[in-house]
Order: sequence, then C-alpha cells, then structure tokens
Amino acid sequence: MNDRNPPEEFADVNEAVGEEWEAETTPYERIRHVVAHTYSPVSADAVADDARTAPKTARKHLNTLADEGFVETTPGEQGGTLYRRSPESLVVEQAADILEHVSTDELVTRIQEMREQLTEYRSEFGVDSPEELAVNQTNQALSETGSPQDEIDPETIREWKTLRRNLAFANAALSIGNAEQFVDSDRRSTDDSVPA
Repeated sequence: MNDRNPPEEFADVNEAVGEEWEAETTPYERIRHVVAHTYSPVSADAVADDARTAPKTARKHLNTLADEGFVETTPGEQGGTLYRRSPESLVVEQAADILEHVSTDELVTRIQEMREQLTEYRSEFGVDSPEELAVNQTNQALSETGSPQDEIDPETIREWKTLRRNLAFANAALSIGNAEQFVDSDRRSTDDSVPA
C-alpha cells in the first residue's frame, strides 16, 4: 500500500493567469486587447466577459475605441450595438509592422516583385483574380462543355489570394512611409524657419 499523501488539489491555471492579467492591466488595456483579436461583431457583454470587467465599463471603453477608429460598430438584431476590430486599424497596424522591419527602398523592390507574380498568375490562368478563376472552373464543371480543363490546385488559389493581400498591405505601408517622410520634412523645414 502506498502511504504517500495525495496531491494537493489542482488549481485552474487559466483562472490564475486571468487573475494575474487582471491585476497587471487596466480595463481599457484588456478591452483593447480583446477587441484587437475580434473580427466578427460581438456584444459589449461578450467583450466584458473576455476582458474580465463589467459590461458598463466595456461599453464606455469600446465607444472610446470606436471614436479613435480602432473599433467598428454595427447595430445588432435586438437593437444593441455590436463591436469588432476595424479593418482600417488592422491595415495601419500591419503597415507599421512592415515599416519597422523593411526599408522603403526594399519595400519598393518587393512590391514590384509581387506585382510581377500577380501578372504571371493572370497570364497563366487567363483571368484577373482567384475568385474569377474559381467561378470559371465551377461554371465549366457544371456545363461539362468544351475542352476539359485541369483542376486548379486549391493551394495555388490560396497563394494568389495571399499575394494579393500582402501587396495591399505593402502598398499601404509604402504610402504611410512616404507620408511620414513628407510630415518629417515639413516639420524640419518649419523648425528651420524659426529664428533661434
């Protein structure tokens, strides 16, 4: 017979981590974090539950985030407001991340390479987009007329969509980078014109 003591009762690790997160952050920070990963519209109550705060507090901070452009609001089915991460804030965040890791000169080169790859896809498949390719392929399969076409690998369609998305983010980053250069240039010329 084993005379060891039974193990102490297991504490819920998730609850312990949640309590630590709650102790180390403000409700605003937790709500911003939750909504930063919310791409489908949800209620303030749902955000409050995930952010470990009261629904009233969540609504207040969500409305502030909506005013800042970080959150997008839509009316719910029962008249309440639903919240989700705004696409614009995601684009700006992605663009800032790109600019942090890639110079504008290198970005110009990468954009050109992505545009060339998109042109190759269009030439190879004879359509302008992966969606058009999928529609054409479906239509041909349904009609079963004409010459049989090879089925397009779903991975190719996924890569085409990803390339297009990455190009959009890279273009946004380049635009922001160029705009920042003009702002910095204007700020320096204003500072230079002030007599010392």
